Amino acid sequence: MIKPGIPKGTRDFGPVIVRKRNYIFQTIRETFEVFGFQPLETPAMENMSTLTGKYGEEGDKLMFKVLNNGEIFPKAQKATNTRELVAAISEKALRYDLTIPFARYVVMNQNELALPFKRYQMQPVWRADNPQRGRYREFYQCDADVVGSNSLINEIELLLIYDTVFTKLGLQGYELRINNRKILSGLAEVIGKQDLLTDITIAIDKLDKIGADGVRKELQERGLSDSDIATIEKFLAISGSSDEKLAQLSTLLQASPTGLKGIEELSFVINAGYTDFNTTPIIDVTLARGLNYYTGMIVEVKAPPTVKMGSIGGGGRYDDLTGLFGLKGISGVGISFGVDRIYDVLEELQLFPETAQQSTRVLFLNLGEASTRAAFRHLGTLRAKGIAAELFHENAKMDKQMKYADKRGIPYVVIIGESELQENMLSVKNLQTGQQEKVSADSLSSYQF
Repeated sequence: MIKPGIPKGTRDFGPVIVRKRNYIFQTIRETFEVFGFQPLETPAMENMSTLTGKYGEEGDKLMFKVLNNGEIFPKAQKATNTRELVAAISEKALRYDLTIPFARYVVMNQNELALPFKRYQMQPVWRADNPQRGRYREFYQCDADVVGSNSLINEIELLLIYDTVFTKLGLQGYELRINNRKILSGLAEVIGKQDLLTDITIAIDKLDKIGADGVRKELQERGLSDSDIATIEKFLAISGSSDEKLAQLSTLLQASPTGLKGIEELSFVINAGYTDFNTTPIIDVTLARGLNYYTGMIVEVKAPPTVKMGSIGGGGRYDDLTGLFGLKGISGVGISFGVDRIYDVLEELQLFPETAQQSTRVLFLNLGEASTRAAFRHLGTLRAKGIAAELFHENAKMDKQMKYADKRGIPYVVIIGESELQENMLSVKNLQTGQQEKVSADSLSSYQF
């Protein structure tokens, strides 16, 4: 006999969890829609050539590759190196995120799209990560992106989407942290190591995980001098209010036109004054987001400090992303929600409303043929009003049916016995309070369940 199981880093979701997750999805989807974003879906698999080299050295290692169909081993035997071997046995991979597939879609459909194109996408992605709390190998992302516009108003709108969604979810104490990739490029310019920008950002991005000493060691291993590292550490020590941070950055990066441009963009997003945020964005110069394609503002949402979770969302601007597929000059900016982590945060903080956990509101007890016929008439009436109702599947002992309702968390049962049928009445019992009352069969549709 085969012992049932599921792959490491994946999960089953029972009805209660799915309902809570759907509450999150619905909140995010409704917000995307009212901000004018359009829905999009792409395949679970992409060509390896589409994904490889877009996420940095570490990202490439975490891709789940899909074996080619047919006889792959004769081709594999002819391979002379690892790259040829991978190409021989795998030409496809499960998508690593939703942004690169979106860029590929834009390029393939550029003649049909009205720019700027605002899309949202809510689908699973896969990463061969080491599973742990808040980190899974299969998980959902909910992305919103705008392509075909250079306006920084898009950055403000996307930050406002984060602010709107987390406010609706009742999440307080989260942090909306922002930086600009041009500022990090400017830092590399100032120390004369533009060719090591990726190495620098990857190391900086690990600050929360490995600490300042760990970052210093990693920078040394990546070939930076003590003088270079001293400048980077001065950069990482910048603190104060948003205006104070911008002033310190301007001084440190005054020799870098790229860095000053990043400061200008960041200042606009912070100080434009177009809207008020419930949670004010915080400038975080240590925020790097190690993905190669970011070129402007970058953002990360941190869970409240009372929950040890880390990032629950992130994104940024990627001016040249479609250029990876031959379409130059199309600017883009986007954000992503980490639904699985958001679920864990809301669950720990007990923020799911009761309505997000409810399924059936009314159970009609099955007391025989006549009772069943009457129940079906009333079921149709309640369901037409949007009230979830069902009939117990068999004529069983009343105690068994009551226990079923209790186990399912169904708050009301309706009893249609012989006396109720004769009187054209229904007995409605509230299982939460224990109260039972008779109501007219004709008035059931107006009963407040």
